[in-house]
Amino acid sequence: MSNFINIPIGEIGTTITGKTPSSSCPEDFGKEYMFITPSDNFDDKTIYLTNRYLSSEGLIKLKNKKLPPKSVLVSCIGSAMGKVTMNNSTSITNQQINSIIVNSKYDADYIYYILKNNYKLLRNASSGSTALPMLNKTDFDKLIISIEKDKFLQQKIAKFLSDLDAKIELNNKINAELEALAKTLYDYWFVQFDFPDANGKPYKTSDGKMVWNEELKREIPEGWENGLVSDLFELNPTLSLKKNSISSYIDMNALPTDGFMTKAVQEKEFNGGVKFQNGDVAIARITPCLENGKTGLITLLKENEIGFGSTEFIVIRGKDMPLSCFGAFLSRSELFRKYSIANMLGTSGRKRVEASKIGMFPIALPNKVILKRFEKIVSLQFKQATINIKENQQLASLRDWLLPMLMNGQVRVGDVEEELGMVAESGAKYEIQNSVK
Repeated sequence: MSNFINIPIGEIGTTITGKTPSSSCPEDFGKEYMFITPSDNFDDKTIYLTNRYLSSEGLIKLKNKKLPPKSVLVSCIGSAMGKVTMNNSTSITNQQINSIIVNSKYDADYIYYILKNNYKLLRNASSGSTALPMLNKTDFDKLIISIEKDKFLQQKIAKFLSDLDAKIELNNKINAELEALAKTLYDYWFVQFDFPDANGKPYKTSDGKMVWNEELKREIPEGWENGLVSDLFELNPTLSLKKNSISSYIDMNALPTDGFMTKAVQEKEFNGGVKFQNGDVAIARITPCLENGKTGLITLLKENEIGFGSTEFIVIRGKDMPLSCFGAFLSRSELFRKYSIANMLGTSGRKRVEASKIGMFPIALPNKVILKRFEKIVSLQFKQATINIKENQQLASLRDWLLPMLMNGQVRVGDVEEELGMVAESGAKYEIQNSVK
């Protein structure tokens, strides 16, 4: 039988609030140790990469703030308040994160899921202004949570949920590799102009003729023309979706700054917004999302569904042929982002770029044969990535549905054992007779 106890977070382990090295000591930053802040990825269970790193010297100076692998990190400020992740290597965080080095009585993975399940508790415990909520270490440690006392059952629950997250993580890694391959081909063909010529050789490298284009201020392959994004793409294409109908909704957080869109879509009632379908490319048009390069190839679970999102999206779709792959990489290109940012209007805090301006972005227009060949090749990678994304959406929905019920003992691991069939790669086995309650 399960044995739940109510304890303050401070008794689970040692809580450490991070610290930022002084800007006057640039030698403290380097490439050795992750320096984690709330702006890093707190959406996945484990964080592997950060925007900044510390040197060995920086780690020594902050040795009292050092976190061993599998610490539980909780963002305690602003819009990221209450988000939880774990580190996979020795790390330091800034002062906006409270981290728990879990003691031997409890399973660290289980504590991660408990805190993830207590998101509202963490959010509501904040102090400070509404615009910038904060949760200090003292108040954080006093928060009471209900946990399963039996460590074996903790490990059992955490293993089940971790297997779901591990499959999601594996799919994301596969997708990152697929995208890297596809982007390499895009750069090879449309940036370096080494697309296959009539003999299958790289065009520019094989001395294919290049001609100066005055409008674009650069050389482009002979036979290509200067043009605009609007020559190839519809912008915010017209789609019909009845008001108050339930459909897939994608918020701004779902758009990645790199890689494929991986977050699960939500079901919401349509009351307005930009509409899109599978294969469309969504681009954030508002600061700071545009500056961060938030774009995504739309992936909805239902094949022919019309989904919707914020009016702060611009949607592009190929006019005369499918151009999902080309559009996805074009919208991520450095020149495209710089142009879009330069054409934003409004106040400094709420600048936006209009769809009409996006349509006026100048590009070198390849012939349709090359575009079709590129889409045919790269669509194979995108098709597999889409399969992985849809599977991840289903896995994430399953995990989020089961999480509160497993955490409060409403269901047993054995009751949902069959659901784990979709993550058979993990080889996880569970004993039916051992229950969560």
